[in-house]
Amino acid sequence: MNFLAHIYLSGDDDLVKIGNFMADGIRGKHYEHLPEPIRNGIFLHRAIDTYTDAHPVFRQSTQRLHAKYHHYAGVIVDVFYDHFLAKNWADYSDEKLEDFVARFYQSLATHYDLLTEKTKGLMPYMIERNWLVSYRTVDGIAKILYQMDRRTNNVSKMQYSVAELEEFYTEFESEFTTFFVDLRQHIAQKMLEL
Repeated sequence: MNFLAHIYLSGDDDLVKIGNFMADGIRGKHYEHLPEPIRNGIFLHRAIDTYTDAHPVFRQSTQRLHAKYHHYAGVIVDVFYDHFLAKNWADYSDEKLEDFVARFYQSLATHYDLLTEKTKGLMPYMIERNWLVSYRTVDGIAKILYQMDRRTNNVSKMQYSVAELEEFYTEFESEFTTFFVDLRQHIAQKMLEL
């Protein structure tokens, strides 16, 4: 899952959300100095990634892309799935997506001193381009994938995967919907353990 799903699955604690959001940039145990809720967010992020990578429905989605995008297929499907979460947001939350995202951006500003340097560097672009809301449209996803491809020096070719998203849109959306039911149940249990 990409940023939006990780934040959404973090519950109501702002620091858990921030930890989950920052977790990709934190290697090993380089989190021990952080407050417990942020550490819990990091653990939650890792649990989400582990569960997602092993799930047969997620793997079905990645198989559709693997021949062309190789090990980037999983990253691409993470972004596709965030698109379907954003697009169908009202099915998962009573709060408007724009309000949810605005609150998250505000929490990043409020807790700026706790952010990693990588997150501090990412934050202005994310907020200025409103990435999390932009996931709602295919055009928004295309821009995100283009930016991600540029960060790989265009090696990943991720920007071209929008063609597969459009071609297999119904299949990807159905797979996301099935998968997300399972993921939410799994994470609800994990949250009780933290």
